[in-house]
Amino acid sequence: MKELLKENALRNSRLRLSYDPVSGDSDDPGRRPYSFSGKTYYLPCDMLEDPKLMTVGNEHDLALLRFKYDFPFWAATCVVINDKISSRDIAFVLNRPQRRLVALLESERRAGRPLRLIMLKARQWGGSTLIQIYFAWIQIVHCRNWNSLICAHVKDTASTIRGMYSKLLSRYPEEYWAEDVRPEFKPFERMNNTRIIPGRECKVTVCSSENQEATRGQDCALAHLSEVAFWKDSPLHNPADLLRSVTSGVASKPLSFIAMESTANGVGNFFHREWLRANTPGASDKIPFFVPWHEVDINRSDVDDPDALWASLDAYERDLWSKHGCSLEAIKWYHDKRLGFPDHRSMMAEYPTTPEEAFSSTVRSVFSSEDVALLRQGCSEKGERGEVSCSWRGDSGCTGEARFIACDDGKCTVWRHPRIGGDYIVSVDIGGRSRDSDYSVVCVLDRHSEDPESRKPEIVAQWRGHIDHDLLARKADAIGRYYCDALLVVESNSWESSSEGQGRFILDSISKSYPNLYYRTGEGVSSRLPGFHTNIRTKPAVIANLVAYVREQDYIERSTTACDEMLQYESLPDGGYSASRGCHDDVLMTRAIALYVHSIAGRHGRFCFTAELYHHLLDSCIR
Repeated sequence: MKELLKENALRNSRLRLSYDPVSGDSDDPGRRPYSFSGKTYYLPCDMLEDPKLMTVGNEHDLALLRFKYDFPFWAATCVVINDKISSRDIAFVLNRPQRRLVALLESERRAGRPLRLIMLKARQWGGSTLIQIYFAWIQIVHCRNWNSLICAHVKDTASTIRGMYSKLLSRYPEEYWAEDVRPEFKPFERMNNTRIIPGRECKVTVCSSENQEATRGQDCALAHLSEVAFWKDSPLHNPADLLRSVTSGVASKPLSFIAMESTANGVGNFFHREWLRANTPGASDKIPFFVPWHEVDINRSDVDDPDALWASLDAYERDLWSKHGCSLEAIKWYHDKRLGFPDHRSMMAEYPTTPEEAFSSTVRSVFSSEDVALLRQGCSEKGERGEVSCSWRGDSGCTGEARFIACDDGKCTVWRHPRIGGDYIVSVDIGGRSRDSDYSVVCVLDRHSEDPESRKPEIVAQWRGHIDHDLLARKADAIGRYYCDALLVVESNSWESSSEGQGRFILDSISKSYPNLYYRTGEGVSSRLPGFHTNIRTKPAVIANLVAYVREQDYIERSTTACDEMLQYESLPDGGYSASRGCHDDVLMTRAIALYVHSIAGRHGRFCFTAELYHHLLDSCIR
């Protein structure tokens, strides 16, 4: 405890370092001391290289020149905000997370690069406020005719964000406003959604993601896209289309800025995909930014009895000390705050330590977000795209040798082609034909990876799309043949209950033509039925098996979609399982079924369909 308290004192001393934006941050390596009128300021290095500095004769002129180079100084001098704690108007002095974000933005700006940001927000540190005030700094200090757009999930939120800008203008110091007209918003051309700043000629437009047409044709250099995770995602409201519409009007030039920010709202949605892309080197133009709860200064409580506190901490809270560098005061606040939540997962969703925790949107998640994050490390969407067919013409219904035909618009992704002597399972989950229905998925599991060290089961190929059921049967047949006549396991619920009366016919057709089809035992002792039937007896078994594989990292995943679906998968109050509302589980189920069948047949090597194995499968499902 003595050593722990010594380290805690050191951590607290780092947090208490004084910060004065007027005198300048002496610890910033991008600043140098400069003496003026008997005072020492730490000014940005690029300002010290400006010849105009030598002509400055008084404090007022020094401030005006400094505004151009020193955003924290300008914000503290010219901007007034409402303090959330005291409800009083105060000067805008950057807090710790805001200083870290500004350092990142200023590094990009000074390098002459366009500013592109994706920010995963947490509570109570003013991320949206900072972005809008940084926009104002560009429009007021740097650029005329530099228009901006604020787009949120609903228009009221966008208007609230612009309201911060209105307050900034109304309280802007007169002595530092260089225009002939007062700083305020004025209506522009009778447009309800657009205001203009006279003198600067900068227009500020607000809109919502629900009215995407309002963003088309906008001439803007700054775009603040707020609460993107809550934008509607449907055939009529597509976040990707809206982003493309907005960003197409923003030129890629210095001082242009596209800021995409949101609190998390589950995984697999547009914002989550963009966040993952930004964290993949070379995959995105946006810089990711996240603030954990312990970086927010107000999240601290006094510690009266360190021994009692340490004794009361669980393994997760002790990891906050050892792995995340939290102080005892921060851990005390976290420990007490957890008492107000029904479980720890709810606490993590509101006050995340990591981005993975932030994206865990449900308290009923089946899979651990930490386990899925580890599984995701093996994923890659850079497999070879194309189609598997039994004909060079691409007709999967033709009989002949199966082959892979590469094409950019193919729905099949191959990470590893078949190898001689390979042992494969092809799992099929049947979806619908329309765009809004579930996807049909065919995945290929190599039962013994080519990696000589791991030899873990590995996902080596996947087909995903919408297709007629009879064509899906042919597609699965071709993929199975291509992968060394793999065991073909068809999740048969959809085909057996097909309202078109074709389900049984399709299954029977496959069973007559395909040489290595999975069967289950029927009601009769000697009867065999093609396909894997997911029901109240088998589904808990296959999901529990998949949870174990993910937890132990006992298989290699290649598709990020599979990881997304795991984080969207929920336990239901009645004991069942389902994807979160509006999400899918088709990719997940192909893994669950393939790995379950692989586990059952583990001691049998390659599949040999004997009565013993059929009864073993049935007994395992019942158990």
